[in-house]
Amino acid sequence: MNASAPRPPRADADELLRAELAELLPPPPVPDLPVERNQHLRHAVLRTALADGDGATARPVRARRPRQGLRLGWIAAPVAACAVVAGVAVLAPQDGSAGSPGRVSTAQPASPEAVRVLSGAALAAASAPAPDARPGGYVYVKSLVAHAGRDAVGGPAALPPAHQREVWLSVDGSRPGLLREPGAADTELGVELPVYELEHRGATPRKTTAAAAPPSVTNPTHAYVATLPTDPAVLLRLIRDQTRADGGDADQRAFTAIGTLLAETWAPPEVTAALYEAAARIPGVTVLPSAKDAAGREGVAVARTSHGEQTQWIFDRTTSAFLGERTVLTENTSAGRTGTVLGVSAVLAKAAVPARGEQPKG
Repeated sequence: MNASAPRPPRADADELLRAELAELLPPPPVPDLPVERNQHLRHAVLRTALADGDGATARPVRARRPRQGLRLGWIAAPVAACAVVAGVAVLAPQDGSAGSPGRVSTAQPASPEAVRVLSGAALAAASAPAPDARPGGYVYVKSLVAHAGRDAVGGPAALPPAHQREVWLSVDGSRPGLLREPGAADTELGVELPVYELEHRGATPRKTTAAAAPPSVTNPTHAYVATLPTDPAVLLRLIRDQTRADGGDADQRAFTAIGTLLAETWAPPEVTAALYEAAARIPGVTVLPSAKDAAGREGVAVARTSHGEQTQWIFDRTTSAFLGERTVLTENTSAGRTGTVLGVSAVLAKAAVPARGEQPKG
């Protein structure tokens, strides 16, 4: 009988397993997690794998809660704590149900009620007239908006009355757009900023312009939006990829990006329908039975909560048309108590016009 090969010492076996796990769990391609948090999660996965190999039971490892911080004048509430449990699965960034790269997603799939509301909105959008937007022209969007602000000493956020907002966006991105709000001068959008270059010390600065960013999900033109995939799964992957650099909760990034496209662009019917169907695939989306937009129109809302803030999309109960958005605090912070409204909008009109500043007929 052949003698079996000697088993390596336990320490060597553990070291070999650690090396193999290190190869299977490379650092995430986008450093959206703090180094300490990323290392903490990696060690938790490693401990779980080693415990499973020994037949032992791994204990949950609780995530640390980061400190509160300011985000461009808005309050970033603490991230909800999650747990890494035995049998954990590390999801790849391209997985449609995954959160941020390197982060374990614990969110539940979109609720059946939310899927029904979004499916109804997709059906309504698919049967809507196609926008008559032509190259060289503009897409006009009229809305009511209000965004909460804080005073210089950092008091609670206060929401002012909603005001009218009009925007003209170049269909093909070849011309500057325009933003018009009452009480403020018109603002050109998409203007190339001047840049001064120096060939060497003491040379006369040479004026050039910064290269414009190419069209994308976060920098859309009507022509670009019209080319978006109509397969919901493909579209959601594209949105995740193009919002990856923003960091934070990947599911919330995708939900927010879709909401912006719905409110600020005028996509073809099949693309709008795909956006709703893509949103129905995002974990953590739920339904609110009642919500009001900035115009006071009441409807049913789908919502997603992240970092202590809930983003709500409001739909007409009868037509399933998109009415507007609300952002509400879901926990007490220095910006206000639970239920404080941080922002609200209402989409009033979308049209194609030949020139910026021109009102649509009728």
